[in-house]
Amino acid sequence: MRVIPVDTSGATLLVTKLPEVKVRDRQTGEVAVDPVTNQRLMVLELVFIAAGGSDMMKVTVPEQGIGDGLVMGAPVILSGLVARPWESEFGGRARHGIAYRADAVMVDAPAPVRG
Repeated sequence: MRVIPVDTSGATLLVTKLPEVKVRDRQTGEVAVDPVTNQRLMVLELVFIAAGGSDMMKVTVPEQGIGDGLVMGAPVILSGLVARPWESEFGGRARHGIAYRADAVMVDAPAPVRG
């Protein structure tokens, strides 16, 4: 599977939905975990603002990578953000999209003013 690094240095990212536990199977309620670390996975929603436009995106982050102080509308920084194109067939219909995954999400606090 292709993994594409995403550069967010020229963008503003704002929290639009706080992290929630990612559910792997909605019918059984099975929680999604990282296959390597066995950490529970969380998903949050952000607005990505760059180049005069904006898009909503869902990002999966390991539970231990969720930084303190996340609130609605907070500007954030994503560490290790990658995009993974996916496709599947369900009920005879082809579906496709992009899944976003980051190592960590932290509040982007402005540097303290010194004077």
